[in-house]
Amino acid sequence: MFKVFIDGSAGTTGLKIYDRLSARKDIELIILEDAVRKDVNARKKAINDSDVTFLCLPDDAARESVSLVENENTIIIDTSTAHRVNENFTYGFPEINNLREKLKTAKKIANPGCHASGFISLINPLVTAGVLKNSNKLSAYSLTGYTGGGKKMIAEYEDDNRPITFDSPRLYGLAQKHKHLPEMVKYAGLLSAPVFMPIVCDYACGMQVTVPLFASDLTCAISDLKEIYKSTYNGKVVRFDDFDNGGFIPSNDFSGRDDMVISVFGNEERITLVSRFDNLGKGASGAAVQNMNIALGLDETLSLNLGE
Repeated sequence: MFKVFIDGSAGTTGLKIYDRLSARKDIELIILEDAVRKDVNARKKAINDSDVTFLCLPDDAARESVSLVENENTIIIDTSTAHRVNENFTYGFPEINNLREKLKTAKKIANPGCHASGFISLINPLVTAGVLKNSNKLSAYSLTGYTGGGKKMIAEYEDDNRPITFDSPRLYGLAQKHKHLPEMVKYAGLLSAPVFMPIVCDYACGMQVTVPLFASDLTCAISDLKEIYKSTYNGKVVRFDDFDNGGFIPSNDFSGRDDMVISVFGNEERITLVSRFDNLGKGASGAAVQNMNIALGLDETLSLNLGE
């Protein structure tokens, strides 16, 4: 029986992790009463009593929680931005860079950001294979459901009196300083950040990250790209599939799921790379549970919904 504590269990990601783990027979959840949920001493005890602690907190609070660890056994899985490019943490995207092997023994794990997961899944294999130069200047756009914005945004979108502007897709991160950019650069293997255009849409869950390329950006044909993705993503959680739903690609068709599908579209001149998943699944809580399973030596797909 593994003891698990969710520090920040009232947030969107924390609640989704709780939902996935509460029915498991091999997990005992450490629950703090509301009166002491934010008490530092109660949290410290819960963290150190646990085999695994998930940090579902703002960045500063996540850093504080890490400072409370007083043993070498507790596995920390931080879902915030605080430690994603910290060299003392293992990045929690097991499908790239032999990270699955590193996660098996990791005690400090940084869960990837949702937008970053999609971008990295597309670019890392191409840079690693040498068919895309790490010096290339790229762009990307990402469509996401509003649940990615947390409780405040969820309340805004589900308010009956919300502004009519919420009916349309809304571009944000306009200053090109989105908090996911540092990890996108580091784990995609690039020398500079892409021009990144995140767009929040009027649906709850689902994400579609797209990177456009000219064939001249690559040293291989479009058919070779597909083979690279097929060989890279041969596990159960991330896979390659060119399914395009009759010429359209919905950005919410992976809602409620924890898998990710990579696709390549276009022709011999212009190419579109697409990563589809759920912003709360492989983009957040699903990835966190996958990382926990790996770190505990379990089947990594336990508690995950991988669709058909």
